[in-house]
Amino acid sequence: MIVTMADTQALEDLLAAFNAHDLDRVMAFFAEDCVLQTPRGSDPWGTRYEGAAAVRDGLAQRFTGLPDVQYSDDEHWACGDHAVSRWLLTGTTPAGERVTVRGCDLFDLAPDGRIRRKDSYWKIVE
Repeated sequence: MIVTMADTQALEDLLAAFNAHDLDRVMAFFAEDCVLQTPRGSDPWGTRYEGAAAVRDGLAQRFTGLPDVQYSDDEHWACGDHAVSRWLLTGTTPAGERVTVRGCDLFDLAPDGRIRRKDSYWKIVE
């Protein structure tokens, strides 16, 4: 199944796949040559995963690090080969620490509408 990001409904569907923790459904939105840039890491772009297999592994870490992760209070925009999702992430770490953070994803889209790059940002909570 190939899913495209041609409109905001597709972005809502992607968020629903994340909330269902359905990694197969999430990955259907990504191109084979996709890139994931996470909010945390030792480089200015966070941690970068390149290629569908690596992106899948990177996204799986989100579900491991926050097993009950949910995205809500979301808004979405799509324009040409770019899209944006803004959301509130909530979850609990395996150690029992509660996480609540506002963030957004910036998407670069492939010609077929699938995600070529997902660049995630979180507000820093102190």
